[in-house]
Amino acid sequence: MLEFEALDVAHALPAVNATLNASSGVLISVAYVLIRRKNIRLHRRFMLAACVTSLLFFAGYITNHVLRHGVVTRFTAGGWVRPVYFAILITHTILAVVIVPLVIVTLRNGLKMRVMRHRAIARWTFPLWLYVSVTGVVVYLFLYQWYPSAV
Repeated sequence: MLEFEALDVAHALPAVNATLNASSGVLISVAYVLIRRKNIRLHRRFMLAACVTSLLFFAGYITNHVLRHGVVTRFTAGGWVRPVYFAILITHTILAVVIVPLVIVTLRNGLKMRVMRHRAIARWTFPLWLYVSVTGVVVYLFLYQWYPSAV
């Protein structure tokens, strides 16, 4: 019974993770609009929600790889789509690593109301985080919807 439940969770996690990634992208986009309108209180709440959503994604991502298939997910499609997928995956992976310290520093400066420092780094953090969120969903679509492996 436990194996069956773990398998069900492992099959559902990629979709849950894609939803969390998409949610992070939406939350930071709304937060951007809010700060442009000078609504600091709501901007802060949406950014904190985006951070929580991203942490939940990360926990789900790690859980998925432990339960389902280890460290590597195989992309089995060939032809022109293969280099496109890997170009997206490589940029997504590199920027996903880079974005973590950027988010931490940006969040810390924002919470401490170090506005000039916060703005300076947020100009880089926002587009990179948005890119990582969007490409995370695209990677999910490639792997599980458009070109699922036969295994």
